[in-house]
Amino acid sequence: MSTQPDLGPVSRHRGPWSRTRAVLEAGRLTVGFLGGSITAPHTGTRWPEPFTAWLADRHPGVRLVVENAAIGATGSDLGAFRVGPEIVTRGCDLVFVEYAVNDHGTAPARRRRTREGTLRQLLAAGIDVVLVHTFCPEMLTDLDAGRVPASVAEFEVLADHYGLDSIWVGLHALREVRRGRLAWSDWLPDGLHPELRGSLLYAEAVIAHCTAALGAAPATPRPAALPPALDAGCWEKVSLAGLDRPELAGPWMLRRWTACAGVDRVLLSTVPGARLRLAFEGRGLVLGFSFGRLSSEVRYRVDGGAWQVTARERPAWCGDHGWYRPTCVADDLPPGRHEFELETLDVPLEGGRGTVTALALLGIIH
Repeated sequence: MSTQPDLGPVSRHRGPWSRTRAVLEAGRLTVGFLGGSITAPHTGTRWPEPFTAWLADRHPGVRLVVENAAIGATGSDLGAFRVGPEIVTRGCDLVFVEYAVNDHGTAPARRRRTREGTLRQLLAAGIDVVLVHTFCPEMLTDLDAGRVPASVAEFEVLADHYGLDSIWVGLHALREVRRGRLAWSDWLPDGLHPELRGSLLYAEAVIAHCTAALGAAPATPRPAALPPALDAGCWEKVSLAGLDRPELAGPWMLRRWTACAGVDRVLLSTVPGARLRLAFEGRGLVLGFSFGRLSSEVRYRVDGGAWQVTARERPAWCGDHGWYRPTCVADDLPPGRHEFELETLDVPLEGGRGTVTALALLGIIH
């Protein structure tokens, strides 16, 4: 057996689970999920599937509702704007948040703001929150050296501050692989995504945690008031501007959109030089695009300032459309009224040009 550094427990219990206990007694539980492709439901092979099957089996008299709002290749920056419409308004009682992997490459200052804002929105709604940390290969250098990867460590700071349970399923799986319970390729066939066997390992850790949490004596309920935010600039107060709000110049259409998970409608243009203008009240603005290889780039400015031009990477796995990709215009403007302008640009591609702009979200930070 190989020697492994001691990185602490997989499971940490901090929260009272008051709402979950109450709704289970009442005979109905709505479970939500936020995260990336490791948690997303589209393949039917991720860890929430065996976990929710276990919940249904453990509580046969309970009406179980599952709201899996995880979307591949998205992080907590988009998650902060999806908490309200996808989790709170759907009545979730217990929510699992999995962003340690997809936030891994985001600047620490940004991910601290987006994560804390996401968590504070959930807690303000009285939801029981559990953090789930999965695994990506970029974490391995830290793990082999006995260090907790920064993306996980920063989440644990928030877990301590807000009294949230956390489950490091990636650590559990790594330990099991190194014990010889299954090969690395059985855990992560493509190097990142667990399929059936790897997802069962992740679910195993979550089930063990939930069994202990629900079997423990009820803890003191969480105080009604949240503690002060660790980052005063966190994305807690956010809202969505309707896609029918911008003033338009050039050929645009507002249409239903089925090419991107999590997106219902887009404001669409396929012509370079199409422009839009949005007046908003707040301190920041985030745009969400249905992005892909055929997408255009855009240029934008706020309050008549210098134009900023996007230059977004198109990885090999990126299809023609379908990546719900956010662009943060700003999150530190002076609070108040601002005017945003955007213009579409084309992009040279092998064999043609990328001219599709599909704007799916206008998120305002207050």
